[in-house]
Amino acid sequence: MTSVTIVGGGLGGLSAAISLASEGFDVTVLEQNERIGGKCNVREGEGFSFDTGPSILTMPWVLEQLFERAGENLHDYVSLTRVEPQWRTFFEDGETIDLHGDLPTMLKEIERISKADAQGFLQYMNYSSKMYELCMKSFYKRSLTGLTELRSYHTLPELLKLDPLKSMASGTKRYIEDPHLQQLLNFLVMYVGSSPYQAPAVMSQLAHVQFGLGIYYVEGGLYNIVKAMEKVLIKLGVTIKTKTKVTKIVNEKDLVSGVELATGQTIKSDYVVSNREVVSTYADLLPEHTNKPLVHKYEPTVSGLVMLLGINRDYEQLAHHNFFFSKDPELEFKQIYEEKRPADDPTVYIGISSKSDPTQAPEGKANFFILTHVPPLNDNENWQEQYGSYRDVVLSKLERNGLNGLRDCIEFDYTFTPNDLHDLYGSVGGSIYGVTANRKTNGGFKIPSQSSAYHNLYFVGGSTHPGGGVPMVTLSGQLTADLIVESQQTTNKSSKHII
Repeated sequence: MTSVTIVGGGLGGLSAAISLASEGFDVTVLEQNERIGGKCNVREGEGFSFDTGPSILTMPWVLEQLFERAGENLHDYVSLTRVEPQWRTFFEDGETIDLHGDLPTMLKEIERISKADAQGFLQYMNYSSKMYELCMKSFYKRSLTGLTELRSYHTLPELLKLDPLKSMASGTKRYIEDPHLQQLLNFLVMYVGSSPYQAPAVMSQLAHVQFGLGIYYVEGGLYNIVKAMEKVLIKLGVTIKTKTKVTKIVNEKDLVSGVELATGQTIKSDYVVSNREVVSTYADLLPEHTNKPLVHKYEPTVSGLVMLLGINRDYEQLAHHNFFFSKDPELEFKQIYEEKRPADDPTVYIGISSKSDPTQAPEGKANFFILTHVPPLNDNENWQEQYGSYRDVVLSKLERNGLNGLRDCIEFDYTFTPNDLHDLYGSVGGSIYGVTANRKTNGGFKIPSQSSAYHNLYFVGGSTHPGGGVPMVTLSGQLTADLIVESQQTTNKSSKHII
């Protein structure tokens, strides 16, 4: 039986493990932390429960497809509910806009803000849905290596419909005039941690993902996705080892032969799949290999300051998902992505799953998952030096925008800084979403899933195609598994030919 060792038990690695085990491979998953799940994890305290990473589920078909590969039904394992309103957004000028998956309701909300943009929004949604449909033919079907391979899936007219010369922000501006609506639509690209002023226009498809497909909550918290995957992996006979740190990928010339553990033990395998980011895989596990071309072409996405706060009251004006936007989005993105410093006036997200699921907090209280995006770490940067001052920036913004007395209501408090994200997950600079989609430096493409240096080394996760976020990293595991299956089939055919 052909063996595969997967380094890292994040969603991408677990997805690859399910896909490969379903095809008859002997799969072992090695995770350095005490639980599998990677950034999709859980923390509890004082009666509060928090998803520590992703808090919004989109494109559930990706998970359904994964479970079907194993002959299972996702909905036998988890309960999904659509969240409405999808987002509640707050602006510095006092405006508040709710996002709805129901189109007539959303149109009424847009007309309330800008009657002139109601028709433009319909045109924008048509534009977005066409982008999504085109991507279903290629982007979500195959682990693409770049523009040349993309071209093989599309006609020239189709490629032109992807607006390759435009940014996401310019595409939004073409259809929408009101700055509030522009800002919230552009911010959808933060699902993958990129700037709307740098990301290609094809990312406008995220409006279709949001409004057309809907956003979901997993009953009991998103970590139940990981628990469901674990049950399927056990059924498939996959070996899962936690608290097992890989220190080296063993290689010789253009092949890898397994991994070396911190204990000194070597595990041999026919294929190795790394769920660590590609750049850090080379830097930390294959230090003899130069990865400078990757470093320059594929920059890490934003990191984040994450505060898990147990609040001893319920702020009725808040919904399940809340965004407190910056006053000047262009300045915010410039400071984070170009100047590489935390924004003076950041957009702040608050996820409160207890709004939909009372089991997540004690009665009358709320579990605040607060995320503020910040640049990835510079070399030797220690976020503890600025944590106190920036925490004050975030909490002051929230109190200024209506959450009166927030500081006095905190009874549970836990924080993840970019340094924590780097140490826990080996992500470059504490990156949350892998590598950025930048139309000028990488054309919006991610790092190829098959190593160019070692034929049997593969990658999954946010730094590879198709990118960051729950559905994307889960899909990366499936698409990378497809490449390995094809490789093994080719090897088997060659062996038969030789015989």
